[in-house]
Amino acid sequence: MISVTNLTVQYGNRVLFDNVNFKVDVRDRIGLVGRNGAGKSTLLKIIAKYQQGDAGTVTIPKSSTLGFLHQDLELPKGKTVMDEALTAFAEAKRLEKRLEEITVELGERTDYESQGYFDLMTELGEATDRFHLLGGHTVEADAERILSGLGFKSSDMNRLTDEFSGGWKMRIELAKILLRRPDFILLDEPTNHLDIESIIWLESFLKDYTGSVIIISHDKTFLDNTTNRSVEIEMGKVYDYKANYSKYRVMRLERKAIQESTFKNQQKLIAEKERTISRFMAKSSKTKMAQSMQKQLNKMERISIDNEDTSSMKLRFPPAPRSGEIVVDIDKLVKKYSNLTVLNQAAFKMDRGDRVAFVGQNGQGKTTLSKIIAQIEPLTDGKCQLGHNVEIGYYAQNQAESMHPNYTVLQTMEGMAPEEMRTRVRSILGAFMFSGEDVDKKVSVLSGGERARLALACLLLRPFNLLILDEPTNHLDMNSKDVLKHALQEYEGSLIVVSHDRDFLQGLTNRTLEFRDQQLHNYIGDVHVFLKKRALDNMRDVEKMTKKKVSLQVAKSEKPQLSYEEERQLQKNRRRLEKKVEKAEKTIEKLEATIATVEVKMADTSFYGSPEEAKTIEEYQTAQGKLERVMEDWEKAQALLEEFLVLNDF
Repeated sequence: MISVTNLTVQYGNRVLFDNVNFKVDVRDRIGLVGRNGAGKSTLLKIIAKYQQGDAGTVTIPKSSTLGFLHQDLELPKGKTVMDEALTAFAEAKRLEKRLEEITVELGERTDYESQGYFDLMTELGEATDRFHLLGGHTVEADAERILSGLGFKSSDMNRLTDEFSGGWKMRIELAKILLRRPDFILLDEPTNHLDIESIIWLESFLKDYTGSVIIISHDKTFLDNTTNRSVEIEMGKVYDYKANYSKYRVMRLERKAIQESTFKNQQKLIAEKERTISRFMAKSSKTKMAQSMQKQLNKMERISIDNEDTSSMKLRFPPAPRSGEIVVDIDKLVKKYSNLTVLNQAAFKMDRGDRVAFVGQNGQGKTTLSKIIAQIEPLTDGKCQLGHNVEIGYYAQNQAESMHPNYTVLQTMEGMAPEEMRTRVRSILGAFMFSGEDVDKKVSVLSGGERARLALACLLLRPFNLLILDEPTNHLDMNSKDVLKHALQEYEGSLIVVSHDRDFLQGLTNRTLEFRDQQLHNYIGDVHVFLKKRALDNMRDVEKMTKKKVSLQVAKSEKPQLSYEEERQLQKNRRRLEKKVEKAEKTIEKLEATIATVEVKMADTSFYGSPEEAKTIEEYQTAQGKLERVMEDWEKAQALLEEFLVLNDF
């Protein structure tokens, strides 16, 4: 068990933690939640002994082990991916060597009844048990299994770690932590550099993990699937909820409502007592009683409403100029980097108003195609043609990092603003929570979330009708992500968004483009419809389908591969049938409510013989008749929908 007691951390006048207390029990699954800058990462660093608080203690049992995945990590150079992963088994390797030494020594000794021989046998038993617990006999197999789950291919195992980007190095470090199987795992934004399929794999791993886990993440779905407790950090205080993220949000609102109601009731009671005391003080005969009441009032424990950070950025994209019917037309596109082929004969057409999610494993070409469409990256061969009057707004995955570190916030915006927008720069920055002295901060001192907000603010300086966002939610807190999603839902133009955040993508797009094996695979619907349609618990199964399984599917299904237009028409027919079912269900609800209201009237003994009796009974019978007919319509519509779904393999 980890125990945090009276923890206090202060930076200048800002109190990050004010006598904070909480515990981490065995098999706890905790999501640390709160605004950017609330202190979540600082708390993990203090628990992991990377940092100290100004006051208070953090107690961890000496026998416990702890693994900490943080944002600022460095891997040693010159090792292969597999060799680096195997460093996680340093203890197992030491035990293996010690077991060999003990075995040799026992073979040479003959003092079987001595204390020394007994101690050696005891050490042998304990070391053997520990060696098995650490998986000493299966280290390489376990390492390959974990690395594969996090997205590494078999061909990657013998590549040097130097060849990989920071995001992939983070995966290696995460693999080492998971292989060590510590008692406590601390994860600071583990999903930032993972694709959807690796996130799903990690969720599955953590669900079965026997130790305790503390997670910082802005991925709602990931938190819901991996945690059973939410610890909120707000304005220097900690609030503990025995629930995952979604349930915590509901409980938080309930707590706030109860607190406000209790506060108002107490204030009302205090006001009444103060009025009574004032009246009694005016009468000499009741002065002592008034003084006694005042003492009781002074001793009353006053209820206060917890401070809350309600600041939020305000985002509304400018009106989109009208583009041509075809926005992007890609055909036989090839993209190579030296000997590496990323995209081969790829085809993709995007109509005006389309909202497309790019999904797939990292390294499959999502960012590359985004840059090609944005005319930042050249293609190797084929066609990528923009439609008439297409104006692009582009948010790069590393856009926040590409800003000049020595420029201030204001200088950054002014440098990107056209002349006619210069007068609006400060008001736009204010809407993104940069006001007063904040605009004079240098980019180098901004947090990841602040840089992301600044990069988004720069998008508003010019109108566009095709918005391309590459991982826009990285570094944004939950509130900012909600604001961005709402703004995108209101945005009138065409949209391409590269993201691994399932909650963010849900309901945001009407098409999903999967990048796999140098090709593009188009699906109608958002990312959840895509995952459901593929009937996969893990998108990695797409990569692992054997040729045998594919041939069986082809033999089983005589239906040819549908074109984009045919697939779209199929979805329209499905929605039409679903709307019939929904319309019938709503009518049934209304009729049942009407019937229930009439039945209440008819249950009253004074109803019969009243002037309303005949008319009400007629209404009741009419409603009953309509309900029977609508129920029949609903059954027919439901049967047609089910038949359609079966025939078309939904």
